[in-house]
Amino acid sequence: MNEKLLHDLIVDYLKQKLSNEYNEVKTNPEGTPDLTLSNHGLILAMLEVETEHTITAEKAEKWKEMAESGTKLILMVPKNSKIRVTELLWQIGIADKISVGSYDIVINMP
Repeated sequence: MNEKLLHDLIVDYLKQKLSNEYNEVKTNPEGTPDLTLSNHGLILAMLEVETEHTITAEKAEKWKEMAESGTKLILMVPKNSKIRVTELLWQIGIADKISVGSYDIVINMP
């Protein structure tokens, strides 16, 4: 599957799902973070969706910059990459500052 398509599908799904919990869920299609989660004008969290090929040491440095802003950062990564991402976060010293969630596409046929 095209990774950009997968990324955008996950972002759209999360926007819809998180709209129940936050007053404002804004997407940022051209930059980072992918989503900002706000209530009453106050940004409570940033959410970044990664795919298998966007998980790199360079990207981890961007996560570090985002985490140091003081706003909660949530990473959504492929289920089979969660351990690798967690190890990467420990290596750069930000594992305690970032929440890591995962996604998996499952299709069950009868």
